[in-house]
Amino acid sequence: MGGKQLQFTVDIIKIAEVVGAAAVIIGVIVGFVKWVIRQSEQDKDIADMKEEQTLICYAIKACLDGLEQLGANHTVPKAKNDLEKYLNKKAHEQPRDNNIKN
Repeated sequence: MGGKQLQFTVDIIKIAEVVGAAAVIIGVIVGFVKWVIRQSEQDKDIADMKEEQTLICYAIKACLDGLEQLGANHTVPKAKNDLEKYLNKKAHEQPRDNNIKN
């Protein structure tokens, strides 16, 4: 009977090893999937923030235009010019993915 008891114990240990290894593999896969989903959500959030910043820049440009029309000519024209240059430069930049030539 001692041999069967030992064999039974060895079988249980092997089963536990397989179950533990499977749990680790599943945990890694689930972690990776969650990471991919989180990255996708962050990409969307970043795109939304960029759009919001663009709208804010155009609103600031409109404010600078109004100030310039009202005669605030000290630093307003320079700030307006700098903002226009920045917006123009950003408008003509290519997205990073398109920099690769085929």
